[in-house]
Amino acid sequence: MRPGSLVVHSIPPDGPPGLIEALGEGPARIVYISSTAVYGEASLVDESTPVDGRTERAAVRLAVERSVAAGPWSSLILRAAAIYGPGRGVQESLQRGACRVDDSFVSRIHVDDLAEHVEAGLLSQVRGAFPVADEEPCTSREITEFCARLLDVPVPVSSQAKARATRRVDGAAIRRELGITLRYPSYRVGIPAALER
Repeated sequence: MRPGSLVVHSIPPDGPPGLIEALGEGPARIVYISSTAVYGEASLVDESTPVDGRTERAAVRLAVERSVAAGPWSSLILRAAAIYGPGRGVQESLQRGACRVDDSFVSRIHVDDLAEHVEAGLLSQVRGAFPVADEEPCTSREITEFCARLLDVPVPVSSQAKARATRRVDGAAIRRELGITLRYPSYRVGIPAALER
């Protein structure tokens, strides 16, 4: 890697081993896309919420975060809420008949808005770890009903499986730090735009 490189690390922890070590000392800056899974069972999340590594999913994400933060470069960790956009999200799972319907809250971020966070983060000197989400958490039932109306399909029956943990994520702090205005502040504008593409 050339000295002074800017690196986006978006490979999940189950990817090839040794990725951080392979970077050597070339990067000047790394932005790592992590997950809000690192907050465990926290139901309200913002930049001050402590992490909880008791689950395996959270523990492996936190291990990568620590490796990124300990490197000889400046770093920013973006803990993304559920990512959706063209080809990905409730609007797609609903059409495949694989949609979960319950009253647990989920926060989301449109892939284009996440990309803007990444680009702005690479070109900034902001450090630390921040949650990234849009401005309208909602239940899986609300978003499924919204998508069903858009697609003119029936709403699936409620899931019998145990409901997921409810999590409302406030991503305002990193938006302020990076000077970002969301293109899709809500699934109500993001999902129709995704379907148009």
